Amino acid sequence: MWHGEQPPTSGPDPRDPQNNPYRQPGYQQTGASAQGPRPWDAPTLPAAPPSGGDAGGGRRTRMIAIGAAAAVVAASAVTGAVLLGGDGDQAPAPAPSTSAAAPSPTGNPRDGDGPKPTVAGWKVVVNPDLGVAFDVPADWAPQSPDWVSYVTEDDDPQEKPLVAMKAPALLKEKWCSSDDDRDGTADDTPLASAGTRGNNGARDPEEAARADSANWVYGLYAQPDRAKVTTSPATSFTTDSGLTGSLVTSSSSGVERREKCDSDGKATTFAFADGDGDVVSWSFVGAHEVGEEVPDAMVKEIARTVRLYTVPSEY
Repeated sequence: MWHGEQPPTSGPDPRDPQNNPYRQPGYQQTGASAQGPRPWDAPTLPAAPPSGGDAGGGRRTRMIAIGAAAAVVAASAVTGAVLLGGDGDQAPAPAPSTSAAAPSPTGNPRDGDGPKPTVAGWKVVVNPDLGVAFDVPADWAPQSPDWVSYVTEDDDPQEKPLVAMKAPALLKEKWCSSDDDRDGTADDTPLASAGTRGNNGARDPEEAARADSANWVYGLYAQPDRAKVTTSPATSFTTDSGLTGSLVTSSSSGVERREKCDSDGKATTFAFADGDGDVVSWSFVGAHEVGEEVPDAMVKEIARTVRLYTVPSEY
């Protein structure tokens, strides 16, 4: 797990202020009673320096996951556009997909009779709220659909999300571990992650792809210096299922290594319009210029598996 993550079915009770990790510095409480922004409400933000400059300070915010109970409660209280899964209180009906299958008895579409991977030996990752699925190699670890990961400005007291993803998969969850805050507990940093989101407010797929890839690299690796982030021109990209959209890659160079697990980073975002015409996206985020860096060819191979997923009525 990355710094700040909590498994959705374990860990301290978030309702207890004394044991609530989301009330500690650098965390954002995501239950219905939380004050401040919710990750899934965050709009697609332009990849531009925030107002007030790039003043830093404090530990870089890592990816954070919400618990299943908090996700359910919070989702029931959300109104209006929802970042990670549709409009209002209900997810939209996704366009038909040949990858649809009945869920397993556990309710997890990645188990049992759930959807099958399009690449032999790989695993399926599903965001049922968004109606999108993709595959990852066998050594990746898909997380619960209730998990939400996001990054914020280091010095933002409201922890407003810069960008987020839901139902991610992680590669080498304990790739690097350190106790930089000296609280006696080592924080784990994965080598890479991938997930999907809805892009509320994005004018088109190209804008969403550019903004998300740049914001992931800046928020997770390069802040407080956006000048260290380089974003490539958008290119047209078509998945094996026939989805066509924009693909953009951002990366950092020369990041200051303030803590043991700091490194340069890279992110690739594929954004497209779903069956309802809404802009949604898939993103890969990982360490850059390290010995175990995920090759760009593998990133694109995973991106090619992105497809629409029809949520079974009994899901």
